[in-house]
Amino acid sequence: MPRQVDYYFSFQSPWAYIGHKAFLEVASAYNLKINYKPVVLVDLFSETGGLPLMKRHPVRQRYRMVELQRWRDKRGLNFHLQPANWPFNARLADGMVIAAIEAGLDPEPFMRRAFAAVWEDQLNLADPATLVRLADESGLPGKQLVERSGSDEISAAYEQNRQDALAADVFGSPVYVLDGEVFWGQDRIELLADALKSGRAPYRSQV
Repeated sequence: MPRQVDYYFSFQSPWAYIGHKAFLEVASAYNLKINYKPVVLVDLFSETGGLPLMKRHPVRQRYRMVELQRWRDKRGLNFHLQPANWPFNARLADGMVIAAIEAGLDPEPFMRRAFAAVWEDQLNLADPATLVRLADESGLPGKQLVERSGSDEISAAYEQNRQDALAADVFGSPVYVLDGEVFWGQDRIELLADALKSGRAPYRSQV
């Protein structure tokens, strides 16, 4: 039985986009089962002591822009630092991942396309028609998934992901949780790979 990793993310997050391909490569190399858990970021930040981007000190905002450029180079990507349709309400797009899994479909083709749509193509992922097209292009039933994403049931699942995140000590995006050990940020993917390679027991907080 393969080991499992909980993958918390939002399409709103540039860091989830930057690390997505590298994370999938690690998951594939170690035959991990990925539990995709899209999560609303604004509430998660506030409940764990974080601040939305525009409320952070200008020093932190400037450093973030430098880091985006560093990691763009490091991961071999080509994306806009401030895409035209960002920030946006990610609820519908995130919910499509939940809806796809519910329908027994692999959300990964849509996720790859949707991340690129935000950061490379500057599309608006809050627009239902755009989401339908992206899903269709990914081989998934776009209209069906968009309609289902807007349902109360998917909203409840999205909220449950938030509750699960808080219970697991998750406070941002992306986060990879392996055997209860939290790896926060796409810059921890290599540490995740090290943990898998060594087979060590998960680390726990001492406080």
